[in-house]
Amino acid sequence: MQDFSEKELKKLYISSVNSHKGQNGKLLLISGSKLFHSSSLWGLKVASRIVDMVFYSSVDENNKIVQDLKKEFRDGIVVPRSKIEDYIKETDCILIGSGLPRKDGEEKGDDDTKELTENLLKKYPKKKWVIDGGSLQVINPEIIPQNSIITPHSREFKILFGINVSEENIKKMSKKYRIVILAKGQTDFICQSFGSAQSKARCVRVSGGNVGMTKGGTGDILAALIASFYCKNNAFLSACAGSYINKKAGENLFKRVGYYFNSSDLVDEIPRIMRDLLI
Repeated sequence: MQDFSEKELKKLYISSVNSHKGQNGKLLLISGSKLFHSSSLWGLKVASRIVDMVFYSSVDENNKIVQDLKKEFRDGIVVPRSKIEDYIKETDCILIGSGLPRKDGEEKGDDDTKELTENLLKKYPKKKWVIDGGSLQVINPEIIPQNSIITPHSREFKILFGINVSEENIKKMSKKYRIVILAKGQTDFICQSFGSAQSKARCVRVSGGNVGMTKGGTGDILAALIASFYCKNNAFLSACAGSYINKKAGENLFKRVGYYFNSSDLVDEIPRIMRDLLI
């Protein structure tokens, strides 16, 4: 498996000087719960710095928090869960799962997460999906639309597919379900099949980062970063670029403060990395 090459980042979509609001990506975030507040807010913050419009749909408590932050979060709309489908139709990409109730979590709502996720994936299979967190722990992999991106850590991979994570199994599941898999870890492994189900898969690894990135929230940031890229780029490049930039942001923070940074610091560092690598 080859390392991801930084030069591939030059293929990422860059906003045109002649573009108008809405032309540079519309992203819907379906995330957060009464237990997990910050995960959806970190995703919202990083996405709002990349795409033109973020539609944010969480539980009432989190929606209220975002409404109160409107002075900072100008380019977005808070969407009640009952109105999600009205906005799915006009978005370029949907991220679902970050901070949704987990299978073994303290908050009730696992059935709601499964029903919500599976119903939307089945109803809108042609949309661009990034599936993360709580959704990965409760859904049936058979209903994941082709060309979706999933971002499991090792335990979520085993819950979803019933097998341990390994380079060979990542490649195998990518080919079986025709999806992009980003298996998170000290080294991220990313695979996408191409051609027929029996053909090859292209896979890369992304190393880097540091143990400061084990803090809660870094995976939620990664998922939102990938989904932001997926609005205007292909799935494989979006996953690879998100992994690479997220890790580079962690490395930059380590140079300044060692391991003593949090997920909010990571969100603020990502635009600096993107400036240096993309512009």
